[in-house]
Amino acid sequence: MDNRAEVREFLMSRRAKLTPAAAGLPATGTRRVQGLRRSEVATLAGVSVEYYAKLERGAIAGASSSVLNAVSDALQLNDVERAHLLDLARAADGIPTSGRQRRRAPAPASPRPSLMWALDSITGGVAFVRDQRQNLLATNELGRAFYSPVIGTGGRTPNLARFQFLDPASRDFYPDWDLFAQMCVGIMRAEAGRDPHDRVLQDLVGELSTQSEVFRSLWAAHDVRTHGSGTKRFTHPVVGELTLIYEELAITAEPGQVVIVYTAEPGSPSHERLRLLASWSADPPTSAHPDSRGADRS
Repeated sequence: MDNRAEVREFLMSRRAKLTPAAAGLPATGTRRVQGLRRSEVATLAGVSVEYYAKLERGAIAGASSSVLNAVSDALQLNDVERAHLLDLARAADGIPTSGRQRRRAPAPASPRPSLMWALDSITGGVAFVRDQRQNLLATNELGRAFYSPVIGTGGRTPNLARFQFLDPASRDFYPDWDLFAQMCVGIMRAEAGRDPHDRVLQDLVGELSTQSEVFRSLWAAHDVRTHGSGTKRFTHPVVGELTLIYEELAITAEPGQVVIVYTAEPGSPSHERLRLLASWSADPPTSAHPDSRGADRS
């Protein structure tokens, strides 16, 4: 991806979101653009208008951490946005981010047996490995039953982004589809900033931009986020509605890959339904397989 273009569009999108009132500035004069003027951001950051204009044109290489922090403060970036700007600056300087080595176009790696054993030891929740390109690399037994609409019948590695934007079944599986779409794109945006040389991720973005107007619009917004922890709702074809709590854990031996575990509040209806799904996955009736509309068609 073009680092200069990424920097330019990210800074412009953040400036457009910040109103003079929110920045503590008087809203004087006629404004031809939405949000703050470049001169106002420069004043708030304590840099010259010329220097900030240079940054916003994408010439961020060599910018000091103090300047980047000042610009982040001026634009009122949150922690994820601030980290994204620093990632873009590191990429411009040719510095790998987060210890991750640059890799051109590797195929999804097969999980280590020990990692599979660890996943399979989690029996009361959904556990799976996801990489930075939204590939679903491995699951425990309950995870295979839970993600049956995504996994489908085989073929290419299941991909959560392709399922989200290209498979109509995702709108049934995700009752909060719009929220899931924003989260998915925000996570991918953050990953693209960490490694702009990831050809596989670039190709995925190109594929989704071509085939999904919603993805294209969300990608152009330049919003970023991390996954972390939280609560999500699902509608599973076998057990119905589930409200699950998730935790994301980084796999230090495989930079870019994470283990995500979904559990339900003990004693809740979702907890009982998750137990029912676990029983179903242990001995699924041959006539009750969920509809397989997985990643192959997406």
